[in-house]
Amino acid sequence: METAVRLPEEFKERMRKMLGEECEAFFESYEDDKMQALRINTCKVPVSDDYMRIAPINLCRPVPWAEFAFYYSKEERPGKHPHHEAGLYYIQEPSAMAVAGMLKAEPGELVLDLCAAPGGKTTQIAAAMKNCGILVANEIHPQRAKVLSQNVERLGFRNVIVTNETPERLAERFEGYFDKILVDAPCSGEGMFRKDEAARDEWSPDNVAKCADRQDKILDCAVKMLKPEGRLVYSTCTFAPEENEGSITRLLERSGQMEIVKPHNSYCFSEGRCDWWDSAPAEIADTMRLWPHKLGGEGHYIAVLKKQGGFEGVVKELTPLKEKLVPGDYIEFADKFFKKAPKGNLYMFGEQLYMIPGGMFEIDKLRTLRIGWHLGEIKKNRFEPSHALVLGTERDNLKNVAALSSDEREIYAYLKGETFMSEGENGWCAVTVDGYPIGLGKRVNGLVKNHYPKGLRWQG
Repeated sequence: METAVRLPEEFKERMRKMLGEECEAFFESYEDDKMQALRINTCKVPVSDDYMRIAPINLCRPVPWAEFAFYYSKEERPGKHPHHEAGLYYIQEPSAMAVAGMLKAEPGELVLDLCAAPGGKTTQIAAAMKNCGILVANEIHPQRAKVLSQNVERLGFRNVIVTNETPERLAERFEGYFDKILVDAPCSGEGMFRKDEAARDEWSPDNVAKCADRQDKILDCAVKMLKPEGRLVYSTCTFAPEENEGSITRLLERSGQMEIVKPHNSYCFSEGRCDWWDSAPAEIADTMRLWPHKLGGEGHYIAVLKKQGGFEGVVKELTPLKEKLVPGDYIEFADKFFKKAPKGNLYMFGEQLYMIPGGMFEIDKLRTLRIGWHLGEIKKNRFEPSHALVLGTERDNLKNVAALSSDEREIYAYLKGETFMSEGENGWCAVTVDGYPIGLGKRVNGLVKNHYPKGLRWQG
C-alpha cells in the first residue's frame, strides 16, 4: 500500500517478506501521528510527589514499560516550559524508554553507556543509580558528546563521566571493569522512518551492511569491558535482521563467553525471530522486537546478554585532592549557598572544580568532557559557581534563594537573560521555579543579576 511517508522501495519489499499478511497493518501505522512522551526525573522530583497532578502540561497516560513516564498530546510543548530547563523531565521516544530498564542498573555499580548521545538512556540509567556509583557515558562524535554532557547537566546528575572516545580506546583502558554495559548501537534507523526524513533518505541495503559490521566491532569492545557475570543490553531502532538477530547470532559465534538472558516481558513486545537469520540459535526468541503497529511507539530491538568467565581487569583509582588543595573561596561560598555542604571528593581539572564519584579512575589520555559534578571554576583566584552546581543541588538544601513561579512573567524574562527583583541576602543565589533550582543569580540590594548561561537563553 502507499503511505503518506515515502518509504524506500527495497525496504518495503523486505518488510513484506518478513511480515507477510501483517505487513498491511505495519504500513498503515505510518499514517498515524508519532507518539510523544516524557520521563520524570526522580532525582529531582521525589517519587512521593504526584507530578502528574502538578505538571504544567497535560499528561495523558503512563507508558506501560517505563517507570514515571507518560504520553502527552501533540498540542503540548513540554520543551518550551521552565520545568524542562530545570531538568524535571526528559522528552523521549516511548519505545526507546524500554531499553535502559532492561539493564537493571543499581546504585553503587560501575556502568557504561557506550553509544550514549543524546542522553535519553544515559539519564534513565543515572536516575536508577541515584547518584551513587560511576556511570560512564561515551559518545564518539564530539558535537553529539557536547549535547550528551548538556543533558546530563540539565537533569542534575553528579556521578556521570562523559567521554568522547572510540570503543576500541575505552576497551584498552577498561578491560573487565564494568558491571553493566548498554550498547544502543548506531544503526540504519528504520524504526525512526515515521518521524525522521533523513533516516529514510540515507537508507540503503549497503548502509544496513555497514551498520551491521560496525555493530560487530562495538559489541566485541563491550564484551571485553564487561565483568564476568556482567549484564549487557544491546538495542537498535531498526527492523533489519542483519542488525538485530544477525548481530546477536554473530556475537555468540565469536564469543564463547556470552549467553542470551530471557528478560521479564509482560508488555506487547514480540519475540526475536530465528527464521529471519540463518544459523540463529533457538535462544534468539528470547530477544525482543517493538513494532509500531502493535504498541504506542516506534520500532526497536532489544537483546539482554550475560558474560560467563573471562578476565577481570584492574583499573587504577583516581587519588582525590587533599583538603588543603580545595580553594578557600569555594568553602566560603558553600557555607553561604548550601544549608549543608555536599560531601565528596573534590578535584581540580585545570581551573575547573569537580566533585568526583567515589572510586573514580584515572582520566589521563582520555578525551573527557565531564568527570562528575561540575561545581565551578577559579577566576582570578576567586571561585565562580557553575550552572551545573545549582542544577545538581537538592531543592531543600538551598540557603539563598530567589523564588519564581512558572505562572509569572519573571521566570520567562530570567530565561531570556533579564534581571528581576527579589528580596534577600546579597551575593550568589539559586533561582528556582516552583521550588526547583533552574539557574544562578547574584543579588545586589534586591536586584538579581542574571547568570543564566548565554548559550541556553531563550530567544524572542
